[in-house]
Amino acid sequence: MSGREFLVSSAEAALLAQEAHFTARPAAPAEAEGGAAPSSATGGVETWPNVHAPDAARAASDAVQKLAPAGRRAVRAFLANPTACAGLAILALVVAAALAAPWLFPDDPLEMAGRPLLWPGQSPRFPLGTDALGRDVLAGLVHGARVSLLVGAAATVVGLLAGILVGATAGYFGGAVDDVLVKLIEIFQTVPGFILLIVLVAIAQPSVPAITLAIGAVSWPQVARLVRAQFRALKEKEFVAAARALGFGHGRIIFREILPNALPPVIVLASVTVATAILMESALSFMGLGDPNVVSWGSMIGTGRELLRTAWYLSAVPGLAIVLTVLALNLIGDGLNDALNPHLAGEA
Repeated sequence: MSGREFLVSSAEAALLAQEAHFTARPAAPAEAEGGAAPSSATGGVETWPNVHAPDAARAASDAVQKLAPAGRRAVRAFLANPTACAGLAILALVVAAALAAPWLFPDDPLEMAGRPLLWPGQSPRFPLGTDALGRDVLAGLVHGARVSLLVGAAATVVGLLAGILVGATAGYFGGAVDDVLVKLIEIFQTVPGFILLIVLVAIAQPSVPAITLAIGAVSWPQVARLVRAQFRALKEKEFVAAARALGFGHGRIIFREILPNALPPVIVLASVTVATAILMESALSFMGLGDPNVVSWGSMIGTGRELLRTAWYLSAVPGLAIVLTVLALNLIGDGLNDALNPHLAGEA
């Protein structure tokens, strides 16, 4: 036998041995009857002997448990965070007071209700006292919560819509579109945000809609940069390639495939944006650029700044309300970050 024939025969023998090793053996009678199967009575090798092992079963059950809806896991992680629950409780109390304001204090909070400069606890009719014009501080505080929360939430929605639209377009398409939109974002970010806010409100005349749109116009660049970064990372994933292979259009891929996966950090940023919007509105009202026809926490602080030495409670009470509300929103933001981030939630 030549050397070449020997090599061919050896290769054929190896292939036959490999086929015999991986060929599934027929079921033994004991297996068909539910009994234990012998390991290998004829010298054959059983394929995949650990498929039905207890460890493999446990691993499969654990994998099934990990497929539970992500929303439920996030809710459980959020409710397990005590600081996040405390922030949610504080915010719920503020929202409840704002919603009940028309029933608790049906009169106009800007009208004179009693004797001026009554200190808190001095009169049972005015638990938090009155200001220099005889207006009820508690009524102003509750009605001011409506304005502050409304402006904060509406401005955040405006900023999110504009930021998501710009950031998604820039991150998905890239190229020249990305360059132009990034330059637009940088132009807005080069101007100090609060100065731009003052200019916009001064041009549009102070009113609740104008303040809301102005705060939204100042807030959207941060959202756009975050969404752009998320889209740039997600557009190269396998599920996006599969959507393109199925013939989906750009709109469906952007809004139904990539955007839901990019939302968790945007939700966290939204909670912080609401707090920032409340602070901006309060600062504008403190400077006299708020809506003069409504009462807000910032306008109450601005009214009481002239009496800080004699009636400090006029500024301290609405200031404390702002501090508690902003603190609650930040605690909620931290809890959302822990719940929606898989690395922090221990799911990675």
